[in-house]
Amino acid sequence: MRRKHHSDDEAEINITPMLDIVFIMLIFFIVTTSFVKERGLEVSRPSNSPPKEVKKKKGPIVVKIDANGNIHLKGRMLENKAVQANLEREKAEKPDSPLIIAAHPDADTNALVTILDAAEAVGVGSVSVATTRN
Repeated sequence: MRRKHHSDDEAEINITPMLDIVFIMLIFFIVTTSFVKERGLEVSRPSNSPPKEVKKKKGPIVVKIDANGNIHLKGRMLENKAVQANLEREKAEKPDSPLIIAAHPDADTNALVTILDAAEAVGVGSVSVATTRN
């Protein structure tokens, strides 16, 4: 028995479709990649000039309302008519400070409305309402 060897019929692997897929994936990744420019910190170097006077940030303006509906500012009890004048004075001392109204949960809402009206009339930019247990 003789064996026949056919060198012309060898199996070849066609890599053209694989190359097509690789190039399509390469184009896809190039197109979908986002390039982000990273930013660094700007460092200000010290100079020989004299130091500037730094204003200390003053705290917020705190108005308290107790359980009986009494309004307190800096530990003093205020009349309803005097709330606006006292807020004007505090705003003049601390122009950018926010107003915090610390109200007791059992307090009358009339006192809260009085303070909110006075704050709007004075022009306070930021008003927050919080509850206290005292």
